[in-house]
Amino acid sequence: MSDRKEMILKEESMPERTKELPVIAPLVDIFENDDQILLHADMPGVAKEQISVHVDNGRLEISGVRKLDTSGSEIWKEFDSVEYKRVFSVPQSIDVPKVNAELKDGVLKLYLPKAEAAKPKVIEIRSA
Repeated sequence: MSDRKEMILKEESMPERTKELPVIAPLVDIFENDDQILLHADMPGVAKEQISVHVDNGRLEISGVRKLDTSGSEIWKEFDSVEYKRVFSVPQSIDVPKVNAELKDGVLKLYLPKAEAAKPKVIEIRSA
């Protein structure tokens, strides 16, 4: 069998790949205290510029793309470029203009502060 025919057989037996990136949900941890909700999303390999965070009308959507730059011929490949995407319902009481985000070591931290009206209050009891 010539080299050319072997190449054609190999290509035919390969699974068909689409051009679109696979989408997976990042793992998250969520914590809540009286002042805010803190969300940690595991998004390894995603650059800050490739992450988007949208909070609107009780809906939080985070997404990011990890693109791997490769050169040379492929010898072994267990992971590839991927899109992370996850959507949550959040309380309407989130103070959206004060939402803050930071990325460190592949973990996105979102600080979702509660509006003053939503925070617990101690009610002072007056004497009658």
